[in-house]
Amino acid sequence: MISVEEAQAIIEKHISPLDVESVPLKKAGNRVLARDIAATFPMPRFNNSAMDGFAVCAADTKGAGQASPVTLKMVGVSAAGEAQDISIKSGECAQCMTGGTVPTGADAIVMVEHTSGFSDLQTVQIFQEAQSGKHIRIAGEEIKKGEKLIAKGASISPCEIGTLATFGYGDVPVVKKPKMAIFATGSELVEPGNELKKGQIYNSNLYVFAALAEESGAEVVTLDVIKDDKCSLRAFLSKAIKTCDVIISSGGVSMGRYDYVREIYKELGVKEHFWKVAQKPGKPIFFGTAQSSLIFGLPGNPVSSFICYLEYVHPVLQDLQCQKRSARYQAELTTEFPAEPQKHRYLFGRAWIDEDEKLVCAPTAKMQSHMLTASLESNCILRTPPGEKMLIAGDKIELKPLSWQFLR
Repeated sequence: MISVEEAQAIIEKHISPLDVESVPLKKAGNRVLARDIAATFPMPRFNNSAMDGFAVCAADTKGAGQASPVTLKMVGVSAAGEAQDISIKSGECAQCMTGGTVPTGADAIVMVEHTSGFSDLQTVQIFQEAQSGKHIRIAGEEIKKGEKLIAKGASISPCEIGTLATFGYGDVPVVKKPKMAIFATGSELVEPGNELKKGQIYNSNLYVFAALAEESGAEVVTLDVIKDDKCSLRAFLSKAIKTCDVIISSGGVSMGRYDYVREIYKELGVKEHFWKVAQKPGKPIFFGTAQSSLIFGLPGNPVSSFICYLEYVHPVLQDLQCQKRSARYQAELTTEFPAEPQKHRYLFGRAWIDEDEKLVCAPTAKMQSHMLTASLESNCILRTPPGEKMLIAGDKIELKPLSWQFLR
């Protein structure tokens, strides 16, 4: 049995980032950028109006007010989306709509509310003194051409989609999705929706893994329950090793009479790097490699498998996609946490900001490895290294957010 740190170091030695591909922008959501994205032009591209109003020379409006309007000659209209070549000089103005190009010679916009209004007349009255630069968006004030917009490794959310579209990226360079095979073993497993017979349980782990894989940006290419039969298991794994970057099993790697998974792995030439890690829950975790596949044998107990996925598989999927690993945080416990003398200890927990604006947390009350409903009460995983003493309220502990509901 090895330590958590040793297990993670072994895994990291066998990770090679995946290749790059280009996808249409509309299909880039939740993918990972393969290179830095730079601004293809300054933003704004040109000086434009932030308001509907009149482009003026600010000096011409000095002293303007309701009782003493300034009258200017109107020489044109600049509307958004229209190519305009308007210039004004002292004593002149131009109608300028929001987003419209500011005419040459103008240095301020007077909002239409402070004028006699839009009309076809040749003059307009200005009722408010303008300030130079007022209501003008200056070219390049947001982003300069060539400036980095989004860093390599960013997950493409609606924010990134909007920015990519704004700068004209119709196709996006992304890291290929990791292809994943997921399987569970056990003749006792029944698909949800079917009737349970005596001694049977519903297959939940595969649905959890599939949902977690989507969160990790992986593509699940095969998902199956394999009965406790060596031939079926061998056929499934032979194909998965040839086609998948990551293979995950649920159950079958412990010491039971029908735990065949490690045996079949060896038959198929899988190199075993470790089996059993000093942690609770999830001690009987397996890691091996075959060809280009990374293979994880996770425990069958639902909490154990859930936590092992988050602690071992999810970081690997981030590395394969050249993505920055999820952050961990230090929080203050509000109650006891049961440390283990020789094992890393993991529990589902809940974190929140208290009235003193500190990040605090507490483990779930359901602590057994078969109690998956503990996840419903949680927004993070709490962990502590081996220790002789139980942690108490006020002690610091490390937490890893459940990304989909942290601090919810």
